[in-house]
Order: sequence, then structure tokens, then C-alpha cells
Amino acid sequence: MAERRQSPMSQALNEARAAAELGEVPVGAVLVDGNGGEILGRAHNRVEALRDPTAHAELLVISAVAQRLGLKRLAGADLYVTLEPCPMCAAAVSFARLRRLYFGAYDPKSGGVEHGPKIFSHSTCHHRPEVVGGLEETQCAALLRTFFAARRPG
Repeated sequence: MAERRQSPMSQALNEARAAAELGEVPVGAVLVDGNGGEILGRAHNRVEALRDPTAHAELLVISAVAQRLGLKRLAGADLYVTLEPCPMCAAAVSFARLRRLYFGAYDPKSGGVEHGPKIFSHSTCHHRPEVVGGLEETQCAALLRTFFAARRPG
């Protein structure tokens, strides 16, 4: 019997769970070749571990894949991330020239795609990926709620 391959968003959720186990905000990202579906890389938040405020899952996976492939732009690649990217990560998606952005939970407080500065809607944004929000939204949002609820005082 053939093994059923997990969807990229399921793999991003696995990354987010791994982040939560390490005490990181549970955000996971998977970068996929948009044409063939090959997984190019995966990452989760590592802000605490690296003591780096820029160590978001999206930046880590984009950087790792670009370095490994020797490319400064990843045109044709699709990013799956469990939370709407912040403005910093949305700008990186644009700079990397990613083809599509799929995200799970919306982030009204810190998002930079559908909320806040809406990076891709600015005339100064040189590249606008296709955006699909709300993919596996319930699971992605529940993981974040559970994580933060466990850290709030009783």
C-alpha cells in the first residue's frame, strides 16, 4: 500500500507543533516547488532559541532554501505557513518573488497581509504573490490559542 503524503500545510502544522514543544510561538512554514510539489524546505519559529527577533519560520525557510539553491529569488515556489505573516515576513515573501502564499490562521493584531499594513497592496511593493488565507484555519488557530492560554496567568 502506498504511503499517503502529507499536505504541505499539514507539514507546516507539524513544524508549528515542534516549535510549541520547544517553547517557541507555534508557527511553522514549508516551502514547495510550485510546479512539481517537491518540498524545498521547512522551518519553525526559533526566536527564543536563537535569541533573534527575526528568526520567524518564514524567514528561516526562505533563507535556507535560497542559500542551498544558490538563488536570491525563489520564483515558482509556494510558501505554506500556519499564521498570516507579519509585515517583515510578508516583505521577505515579496523580495523572494514567491509565486503563492498559503496561510492558516489570520492575525488581526500582527498580520501584514490581510491586516495591518497589508504589504502586498502598496504601490511600492514590487512583487505580489497570489494569496490564499484560511487554509486549515481551525487547526492553526487552535494550536496558537492553546499555546498562549497555557502561558497566561490563571
